[in-house]
Amino acid sequence: MGFSVKQLSALKRNPPARFVRTRLSGNKELCYLEGWYAVREANRIFGFDGWSRETLETRCVLAREARGHFLAIYIARVRITVKARGATIIREGHGSGEGRGPSAAEVHDIALKAAETDATKRALATFGRPFGLELYRSDKVSLPHSPPLSPAATTPVAVAPSTQTKDYIGSSLHPDDGTPIPRPSRYYGERTGPSMLETMRQDQQQLAAAKGPATVAPPLAPNESTIAPANRVDKSQLAIAEPRRLRDKAHLKFVATQPCLVCGRQPSDPHHLRFAQPRAIGMKVSDEFTVPLCRGHHRELHRYGDERVWWDRQKLEPLDVAAKLWRQSHPLPAISQPSASRGAATVSAAARQNEPPDPTTERSVVTTPQNDETKPIVPSASR
Repeated sequence: MGFSVKQLSALKRNPPARFVRTRLSGNKELCYLEGWYAVREANRIFGFDGWSRETLETRCVLAREARGHFLAIYIARVRITVKARGATIIREGHGSGEGRGPSAAEVHDIALKAAETDATKRALATFGRPFGLELYRSDKVSLPHSPPLSPAATTPVAVAPSTQTKDYIGSSLHPDDGTPIPRPSRYYGERTGPSMLETMRQDQQQLAAAKGPATVAPPLAPNESTIAPANRVDKSQLAIAEPRRLRDKAHLKFVATQPCLVCGRQPSDPHHLRFAQPRAIGMKVSDEFTVPLCRGHHRELHRYGDERVWWDRQKLEPLDVAAKLWRQSHPLPAISQPSASRGAATVSAAARQNEPPDPTTERSVVTTPQNDETKPIVPSASR
């Protein structure tokens, strides 16, 4: 077991000329491939999860500084591991990197990354031509520089099929450029039918069509919208009550339209008085304890720390202002006037009280108001 037929075919092809770069080293012109292209070709041929890179060793062999200019040279050793249909292939490569500049940290970083990239390219070059294996030949022909693309060169050009099987060094097109090679299954050989994911999707669609319209299952935990208001517990009415924290966006908008209590500027921010209720984790006080403050005084208050002292310095009573604004946005309901018949009945009852008592009538029963105190004191006359 090893590489598939398509992978072997891709490993025999040379890289396109537009990805080959040249640089001068002394009196020689060197050809090389950039590190990002080598990694992209490895992902395309081996698969994104079919290979891995491991840095085995890095060492700084030279570090100098002269008049604020730094120089650093690193060497690195990298191991490449490729998995191909049950087989594991391991290759190693060495590389060096150089960095120059006014910053010592940047110089060492550039030199270290250049050494790792060089070692990675040398290790990948042992797999075949797409990683620049032919560029290491001593008798190779120097490649010309890639000229800039002209508008005419950007138009697609038809290439004969017979020329696509030849050397791709001088060709501008690549049949596998950017096209990942599908890897066969690791257990049952090459794939001939649909994938397992597609099969599962088809089975789910068939089951859904057989069952008809899908029904939504009830939630495991009750939602706030599903809880009846009668079943909710008002914790403010308990023996150990909790403060009621009301939320009213309309009231906050109303407070924002009011002028600042300190300077009178508008618009204002609705500030919650933090000392009006006990503190809670992640919860503000009730919206009924909000007063208008401009953005500047609002920030000053939050930076001050002790809010009570800040309000005392301003000589203001924010709780009274907050209560007044709350009554304006939440007026009390009007008290209904007594009807005429009820008034007439009250007058007749008062007239009967002024009349002398009738001795023939039954003795009236004296009723006393109910005393809800814990230990009421009974008057001596009633005893």
